[in-house]
Amino acid sequence: MALNETHDAGLQSWVASANTGSSDFPIQNLPFAVFRRKSSSEAFRGGVAIGDQVLDMAAVRDAKALGGDVQAQVDAAAQAQLNSLMAMGPASWSALRLALSRALRAGAAQEAALKACLVPQADVEYSVPAQVGDYTDFYTSVHHATNVGKLFRPTNPLMENYKWVPIGYHGRASSIRISGVDFKRPNGQLKAPDADPVLKPCNRLDYELEMGIYAGSANAWGDAISIEDAENHIFGLCLLNDWSARDVQAWEYQPLGPFLSKNFATSISPWIVTLEALEPYRTAFVRPSEDPQPLPYLSSEANSQRGALDVQLTVAIQTEKMRAEGKAAEQITRTSYRHAYWTMAQLIAHHTVNGCDLQPGDLLGTGTLSGPTMAEAGALLEITEGGRKPLSLSNGETRTFLLDGDAVVFAGWCEKPGAARIGFGECRATVLPAHQA
Repeated sequence: MALNETHDAGLQSWVASANTGSSDFPIQNLPFAVFRRKSSSEAFRGGVAIGDQVLDMAAVRDAKALGGDVQAQVDAAAQAQLNSLMAMGPASWSALRLALSRALRAGAAQEAALKACLVPQADVEYSVPAQVGDYTDFYTSVHHATNVGKLFRPTNPLMENYKWVPIGYHGRASSIRISGVDFKRPNGQLKAPDADPVLKPCNRLDYELEMGIYAGSANAWGDAISIEDAENHIFGLCLLNDWSARDVQAWEYQPLGPFLSKNFATSISPWIVTLEALEPYRTAFVRPSEDPQPLPYLSSEANSQRGALDVQLTVAIQTEKMRAEGKAAEQITRTSYRHAYWTMAQLIAHHTVNGCDLQPGDLLGTGTLSGPTMAEAGALLEITEGGRKPLSLSNGETRTFLLDGDAVVFAGWCEKPGAARIGFGECRATVLPAHQA
């Protein structure tokens, strides 16, 4: 990936709402989602965000408004799932992005044809944008790992392998849901000290602030993806909430790791911001000199120079009381993806080094993206020190873990001098009461 004309901060669109400077979706972004009009029987199809509108790619396909050179990509982007587009690879993705950028710029000849293809975002609902065949969740924040480790091993918080190998586990793809879909508090086995386990609703429900990484073109089974080639297999990123039942997790996780504590729900934001759109916000990947340096298969000059991404991330909570009083969600955390201990390329290289074949649409979670201070912690488990120090909200309420009726809202964006601000939208869901076990 390289900077090109689509990243020009001076570009303006004929869609006026894209030019405010505060929109998540200026012409420099152009993320993909799958949508239909709310409460309709329409088929879901691909769309591209521009300002407060969705460019309906099925309508663009039918209008043949972008020209024959990218018609195959338009056809793939118009489908009810974006796996075919993801499979096409970086050259095809970039060509489509360039065609969209030129057609949506102020003064473009395609303005009249594309105006008829716009649908207001306020009028649409979204679906999970790809068939996610497999979902892997990683553990890439050394700050999160240290904060959590201290709760259980105060003098030795990190396991010996942490700084050598990207730690991950296989999650449950079938329970991934789009932002706005609420979920029931999970039931599970809980065990109090000196008591037998019981089946009951979890009492220590938590969120985890993560990003999701969508795999693009596949690798053949048995073939590893090199770190030099890894980013050619990444289509784009989204926001991801890895909901966690901490009390269920404490009882079940040894020796094989999370199971029911994690597989009941994972929330993702609708919009996939392409890796090319994120190019201006690259930053160096720096490993402290006193730490073990990555093994050769996890190291490259390009990864060191520009392997990290500076994505600003926030967490906000809206309690049932806030909602009843008409109050917005209250921000409790702000951090950045740049603090991750392992990069996107390292995750892809490690995931496939044993010959594992990634497929288009597979989803990788980064793990909780906590920063170096407690104001940057990405989970209540850290903020409340395992429930010992309740979080105080401005309306007088407190939380150790989430209560029924609590909504958790993630937001993410990139900005820097000389580049346009681009965003990811939001990832939101509300906790509903548990079903009767």
